[in-house]
Amino acid sequence: MRSFVHQIPVAAIGATVAFALPVAAVALPSTAMGQVSVAQVMEMIARVDSSPIAKQTLVAYVAGVGEAAGVIVDTIGGSHMVSCKTALRLDTGSVRAALETGAPSRSNWSETPATPLIVADMVKRAGCRIKD
Repeated sequence: MRSFVHQIPVAAIGATVAFALPVAAVALPSTAMGQVSVAQVMEMIARVDSSPIAKQTLVAYVAGVGEAAGVIVDTIGGSHMVSCKTALRLDTGSVRAALETGAPSRSNWSETPATPLIVADMVKRAGCRIKD
């Protein structure tokens, strides 16, 4: 007969798996190269209003992409090689538009890396250019 002390951890593990499994089971995979895919980002955007996990993941991803791109532009721009007309900006709407424009064929979304499309769109909208 199991003791009560051993049943609590087993129940806690079971509950954790039961709650996490539905989220993990529907999560889309990265590209074959391990990059964040357009399909993954579009899934997070679609689920942002109904899933706190999707919202948190999307916010973290978008913030990371925006911050990294900004640091790179600032670093290169500090050497007067790059200039931008406006500040780099990124939000869910611009991410969705960048991905829909950059990867119009949904059949390729699972193997299309999202980050290069988002960064290219962000740089274009800010009017960034390399100085001669």
